[in-house]
Amino acid sequence: MSAGERAKAKAEQGVGKAVRKAAHALGNETTAAKGGALEARGKAREAKEKSKDTFKH
Repeated sequence: MSAGERAKAKAEQGVGKAVRKAAHALGNETTAAKGGALEARGKAREAKEKSKDTFKH
């Protein structure tokens, strides 16, 4: 997994988790759902890159 893609995936996960938790604490469920989606997108990006690495070797 390239370092840039790894950083992007981890950043999406971190930002998504922070947004989700903050919005949930404030009672804003719509924004909490958007944060959860961002976190899921980061996890999917990470999984995609790991599978690419698996097939390269």
